[in-house]
Amino acid sequence: MTSSAALDTASCERARLARDARFDGLFFTAVRSTGIYCRPVCPAPAPKPSNVTYYANAAAAAAAGYRPCLRCRPELSPAAQQRIDEDAVRRALDLIHDGFLQGATVAALSARVGVSARQLQRLFVAALGVTPQQLHANQRLLQAKQLLTETRLPVTDVALAAGFNSLRRFNDAFLGGCGMPPTSIRRLPAPASSAGDAVQLRLGYRPPLDFGLMLRFLQRRMIPGIERIDDDGYQRVIGPAQRPALLQVSASPGRNELVLRLERIDPRQIPAVVRRVRHMFDLDADLHQVHAALQAEPLLAQGIAQRPGLRVPGGWEGFEVAVRAVLGQQVSVAAATTLARRLVHAHGHPLDGMPDGLDRLFPEPARLADAPLEAIGLPRTRASTLRSLARACAEGQLDFGAGQRLEDFVQRCIALPGIGPWTAQYIALRALGQPDAFPAGDLVLQQMLGTPEKRLTERQTEQRSQPWRPWRAYAVLHLWHLSPPFRGAPS
Repeated sequence: MTSSAALDTASCERARLARDARFDGLFFTAVRSTGIYCRPVCPAPAPKPSNVTYYANAAAAAAAGYRPCLRCRPELSPAAQQRIDEDAVRRALDLIHDGFLQGATVAALSARVGVSARQLQRLFVAALGVTPQQLHANQRLLQAKQLLTETRLPVTDVALAAGFNSLRRFNDAFLGGCGMPPTSIRRLPAPASSAGDAVQLRLGYRPPLDFGLMLRFLQRRMIPGIERIDDDGYQRVIGPAQRPALLQVSASPGRNELVLRLERIDPRQIPAVVRRVRHMFDLDADLHQVHAALQAEPLLAQGIAQRPGLRVPGGWEGFEVAVRAVLGQQVSVAAATTLARRLVHAHGHPLDGMPDGLDRLFPEPARLADAPLEAIGLPRTRASTLRSLARACAEGQLDFGAGQRLEDFVQRCIALPGIGPWTAQYIALRALGQPDAFPAGDLVLQQMLGTPEKRLTERQTEQRSQPWRPWRAYAVLHLWHLSPPFRGAPS
């Protein structure tokens, strides 16, 4: 689904009438008689088809003059994991969702993706029905609407969190976009979860999501001191060191949502934290689309039948994932976890006044660039690789930001000593959330796709994966989980 003109009206109509949660965020229903737009899952009585117009995204509905529904709350919809053929649009969209336009212009965005500002505008309107700035403006308006609805943060803090430096501009934008001043939402009953200094937010996703399976994957790789993971959820301490905060992610019974609870958080951090949590738990995945691309492979069809809610587990921060990948080279998951624990204990930033087990921050790149890493039990060559990685990140030669081409990122990684294609692809899969990342040199993948007598070569594995593009990362996770326990998933 792209622009409203390209939407399949009949499919949208069936999904709307069925309130099919698998289509949540893939289109929005605008109702001419009320002037509002809704999610496909809106519980309100279904309007007449003659009063309905479908839009591929909330920004397009807003640009057409419609206001977000107060009942189904479009701000809770997961983003559309669209298959957009135009590279510049795809990368720019990733950057916008990551907050790029909060501190930069559309001209800077277009330069980043390698086209002119005018060309980017045309491409966006053709693919999505809106300009980059319209998409960004609606994104921060919906962020503000969620904070006003679900928290007791002062309106000034909400405005700052949504990227408005002027309360007057925020009030004007909110009135224009939602048809009411921010204070009107505040007249609604306060959520019970907003007591004290804690902030609790709902994070929507398209079903299915096997949250327990995701937690078990992350738990095997848990680093004591910075995170706790059990059957009920995920906890973590986050920076900065001067004002550390705590986050907790848990399931919301009966809803296609996770619950994010934040304590001691600077409101200005909230949008970035939400983006990271959504990435970590792959909440914007469209598994209906992914499965359609993978089902033709019998082995993957078996994996999908066994684990229909399997997603790609991300990492909290790119450098942390990259370090973990290097620590895991040629050792077991348990051994890599032990090394990561030693690394955090020796070089992580200790935090006063935090709960036991959540009292460290993962070391920054500059802290590891010249660190004596052999002291934690690393072989000399791997310690050297880790220092090279840290220096490259500290000096800006390698970053984990949104909007990168997979091929470009892999090339920058493998230019570093001791990092090969497998490590680079693994980092891209978990740190960047690249849906087509595929470590063809992975032994488990080669064994699973080969025969009991002979595994595939790296080249054969790469060739075998071509029909699964651009969702090969999901194929990787299914193959890892299908493998016998003693072979298992790496790092």
